[in-house]
Amino acid sequence: MAGRDPGMSAPDRRGAATGAVPGTVRVGPSVFVRLKLRLVAGNLRGSVQHLLGFVFTVIAAIVFAALGFFAMTTLRLASAEVAGDVVTVLFTVFLVGWAVVPLLAFGLDDTLDPSRLALFPLRTGLLATGMFAASITGVWPIATLVVMIGAVAGLAGGAGGVLLGTVAVLLHFALCVVLSRLVTTALSGVLRTRRGRDVLAVSVIFVVLGAQLPNLLLNGGLSADPGAMLRGVASVLRWTPSGMAAHAVADGGAAALLAIVVLAALVAGVGWLWIAALRRALVSPDASTQSSSVRNSRGLLAGVLPDGPLAAVVGKELRYARRDPRGRVGWFAAVAVAGIMAFSLNGEGGPTGVALAVAPACIGAALISMQWCNAFGIDGRSLWMNAVAYGTDRDWRTDIAGRHLAVATIGVPLLLVLSLVAALLAGSAEGIVWAVPATLTAWGVLGVGLGVGALTSVQMPYTVPERLNAFTGAAPGQGGIAFVASFGALIGTGLLSLPIVLPVLLGLTWVSALAVPYGLLLSAGGRRIAGKAAFARYPALLQATSRAT
Repeated sequence: MAGRDPGMSAPDRRGAATGAVPGTVRVGPSVFVRLKLRLVAGNLRGSVQHLLGFVFTVIAAIVFAALGFFAMTTLRLASAEVAGDVVTVLFTVFLVGWAVVPLLAFGLDDTLDPSRLALFPLRTGLLATGMFAASITGVWPIATLVVMIGAVAGLAGGAGGVLLGTVAVLLHFALCVVLSRLVTTALSGVLRTRRGRDVLAVSVIFVVLGAQLPNLLLNGGLSADPGAMLRGVASVLRWTPSGMAAHAVADGGAAALLAIVVLAALVAGVGWLWIAALRRALVSPDASTQSSSVRNSRGLLAGVLPDGPLAAVVGKELRYARRDPRGRVGWFAAVAVAGIMAFSLNGEGGPTGVALAVAPACIGAALISMQWCNAFGIDGRSLWMNAVAYGTDRDWRTDIAGRHLAVATIGVPLLLVLSLVAALLAGSAEGIVWAVPATLTAWGVLGVGLGVGALTSVQMPYTVPERLNAFTGAAPGQGGIAFVASFGALIGTGLLSLPIVLPVLLGLTWVSALAVPYGLLLSAGGRRIAGKAAFARYPALLQATSRAT
């Protein structure tokens, strides 16, 4: 095993010339760098889409580095206190970003998973050194370092400040890398399991919500003195590693030297923890291969619906909603966006009246329905079994109706709760009454969105990749189709929902009584058209949802 090997290495004809034992070679970090570059080059070979995406990524990283470095240098125009506070907050964002963002790429980047390197005959320390080198190989790590170096140009004073500031920035960058590797290595075994990916997906939603907290606070009436808010946040972060690095750049004296010593000790400590976690990960069994308990699979509506194709489809979709992490990301994202909207609309200068409850609920309904703009993609290659059971367009309509019923089983009560919360946040005495038109209108929008999603699912299907990561929505080469389908479904749902949403927003709340019948009518119409289209173009539908990923 890689973590226990006393020092095996690969054969080499240059053993005598390098002074090593004949027939062996010392594997250094350069080997891992070349391996990372080979992986990147191999991913680009033969794929125009991947090449264009890589070029776009390089351009975006260059622009980010240039603008970030320039913004850092302009801090010299501000006061020393403000500049130090800005750098403290920005360094903290970088540190947190390095710890969180690689988790989103787990399952997509093979260099993040230590199990990919478990069979390499290398000592754990040497393996960690190589993985560190591979981590800083890329355009975005270099862009991050360039922006952080810009803090030296914006804060440091004198040659001593530049020297100590550069060392502090390099140590902070090293801390970002080793912390990132510690997190991904320690969680690698869990992230390979379905439950671990579910937890990650939910956690990312909370991270996104946390990123919106400053904006929400400003909209909530705290924008009178943003400088005071900046000072308050920076004072809290003063004695964190990021705060010490920022003040080391600004001070450039004995305090900076002490901060550098502390940062170096932190890098060494986190690095030691990473090596320990790496050694444990290389000799621990894979949790994704261990057996788990089998739950009852009869489904939530097994006692309500009669046995038949409709009940079978509903049960299958509800199991997908429970087990597939990508589905959970969509549900939580819809609720999170609607909740943010409900909070933001209650700020100064926002809308008043029933719109405070109706608008967030309708946005949540549109986002929930937009998840089903590719209803057959989750089935993938198993969609061929429908040809055995479905002999008419009515069978396809039944299948789509089962999917819609499964969405409604979760979405209808969820929109009710969301409308109540939005109405309570409105704050007025009659605000709770607004929950009634908000709920009815949101249910109508959900029905409209499901009808539109049935059409896009048949006319613009695409493959949902079978990957470990919960944040990948389309197979390589089908990103454009996925974007058009999602954006088209959102626009279509918005336009077709205007007859029931716009009057309610303008105060004609009695129109909300027509929203549910209107949504049911459009949903049924969408199922009828989609059922005929699916029966007619089944081979194309199967081919589009079964591409190699």
